[in-house]
Amino acid sequence: MKKSILGLVVLLSITMTAKSQVKINFEVSFKEPQAHYAEVQMELAGVAAKTYVDVKMPVWTPGSYLVREFAKSVEDFGATVNGKAVKTEKVNKNTWRVYNAKANAVKINYRVYAFEVSVRTAFIDDSHAFLSPASIFMFPDGMIKNPSTVKIIPFGKWDQVSTGLEPVAGQKFTYAAPDFDILFDSPIEVGNQEIFEFNAAGVRHEVAMYGGGNYDKEKLKVDMAKIVEQETAVFGENPNKHYTFIVHNYAQGGGGLEHLNSTVLGATRNAYTSDRGYAGFLNLVAHEYFHLWNVKRLRPIALGPFDYENENYTTNLWIAEGFTSYYPTKMMLRAGFTTPEGFVTSNLGAIGTVMNTPGSKINSAAESSFNAWINPAYRPSENSNNTFISYYTKGQVVGLMMDLEIVNATKGAKSLDDVMKAMYLQCKTLKRGYTDAEFKAMVEKISGISFTNFWNKYVTGTDDVEFAKYFAYAGIDVVNENEGKSVPYLGATAARASAGTGKVFVGSVKRSSGAWNGGLNVNDEVTAIDGAPAEMAFDKMSQISNKKVGDVVNVSIVRDGIKRDLAITLTANPDVRFKSTIKNDATPAQLVVRKKWMGI
Repeated sequence: MKKSILGLVVLLSITMTAKSQVKINFEVSFKEPQAHYAEVQMELAGVAAKTYVDVKMPVWTPGSYLVREFAKSVEDFGATVNGKAVKTEKVNKNTWRVYNAKANAVKINYRVYAFEVSVRTAFIDDSHAFLSPASIFMFPDGMIKNPSTVKIIPFGKWDQVSTGLEPVAGQKFTYAAPDFDILFDSPIEVGNQEIFEFNAAGVRHEVAMYGGGNYDKEKLKVDMAKIVEQETAVFGENPNKHYTFIVHNYAQGGGGLEHLNSTVLGATRNAYTSDRGYAGFLNLVAHEYFHLWNVKRLRPIALGPFDYENENYTTNLWIAEGFTSYYPTKMMLRAGFTTPEGFVTSNLGAIGTVMNTPGSKINSAAESSFNAWINPAYRPSENSNNTFISYYTKGQVVGLMMDLEIVNATKGAKSLDDVMKAMYLQCKTLKRGYTDAEFKAMVEKISGISFTNFWNKYVTGTDDVEFAKYFAYAGIDVVNENEGKSVPYLGATAARASAGTGKVFVGSVKRSSGAWNGGLNVNDEVTAIDGAPAEMAFDKMSQISNKKVGDVVNVSIVRDGIKRDLAITLTANPDVRFKSTIKNDATPAQLVVRKKWMGI
């Protein structure tokens, strides 16, 4: 028995040693950037133990919960040993087999087509190359933990490379990744981007701006640093030595994707000088930078180590993304970029979105998280709002209520900040992610009260938000101005066809509305409502004038070329509309809660 165990240990040791000896080097060049291609050479050395080696392309990229099938963009896959072509074959959708006949070294070449503008996918043209690594680099099967190097050969007059990867000393545009988790988490910008730096929280920050814009880099240095300092204060430490912002400025842009020591942001190039546009950009910075802790280090247990070939399921994206939507509202307030009134209004907007979305009664925060992989944010349908609620928005609202509940329960001694810091340190100490039960236990430990009822109502349940109760903790009156009103509505939105046609089509139908109950369908052409022609009908789609709840309207439509008349009974509009007042005569207890909650 001892000999068998010893033999197994030796075998495992030999296998691990063999894997550790494999050297993996990538070289990326751009022969035809105008046609949106990257040329990738992957060199493997030390693979002589097998007659073949399998290399795989990830099917998704962490932070964006959608199977994107990056292998679909790979072309001209081939391999050579000692300069001679060897047999290769594709064995499944994202795996290529290279028959290297136990040769020590093999070179693999392939091309990647990159022409999707987003923060999640690679894009290449003659002005720059953005490499989203999970869509560019393959990994040898079973060698996710192996180190690699990446050499970038810029095209033509391109002379800048921006990435969070560590540079290899003495080798220009060459970078080292200790494993593929780091490589796939380190986007690369190549071109002539403007680069500027600032220091904050003891960390050097590089900002790489592609696409120009009317930004003031000196102002950005100061204001972005304020956000960094405020967010670092929540957790007590900043885990990075350097951090890279890659910003893509387009005519119309938005969105961001977090990485371990970098982020990619989409921005509108000429919006920096408007108050709304600038605040929107800073809010995006605050969101993605908060991910440095929340989700990248303070993470659900299912999100790392990653399975790059399949969905990675968790019920905790309401924390990972939802709280990261809530915290920027606090950070913008604490950094001086918004007012207490603006802070309240922003969060009431999120509550309104949740309460006015029928899907919030179908999907709980936990279910919405688990269903991220079929989340209609990426692939919306005409029925999305009736079926789903975003874990971003619902999580933001849960975070708001949880924060106020903790502050109120502890009489201003603790807040959600304390939970986030404690969970970050727990994940750091245990070197793993948290479970839902562990997060709940920490909330209860910090607050000193049970959160079982809260969880049942707002995390795993779909109860309506008790907005008045929670804001009252901080001496803020919130009322629903639509409370008690009985305003009739059809429950459908309309969209005009091409200009000048006069045609009107149904764009959406809201669950349980008159349109829903009466059988009005998305894509129906509305020709009249109670005899009023299409142009007037368009104006009546959202508001039925001179009618009461319970009245019946006749909607004339054309569906699949057939004319029909629908008798639709009008229902009451269930949407909420909030008005808030920050009370000057709040009680001392309420003022304590308000101060702790807002942090100002």
